[in-house]
Amino acid sequence: MKPDTTKPLPEPAPRGLICPRCGCAEFRVVYTRAAAGGRIVRRRECRYCGRRMTTSERPLGS
Repeated sequence: MKPDTTKPLPEPAPRGLICPRCGCAEFRVVYTRAAAGGRIVRRRECRYCGRRMTTSERPLGS
């Protein structure tokens, strides 16, 4: 039996960081530092509008 190709595939959910001001997904890392519990804190800047935000990352398996 052949698969039904008439239905479009669902679009994947958006991934990654999106700037709340302009909607751009391109960022530059301004600085990185280690935080408590093995976390990493990064200060990022939108390449389009210049808005800055802080992100916190944790290692996989934690």
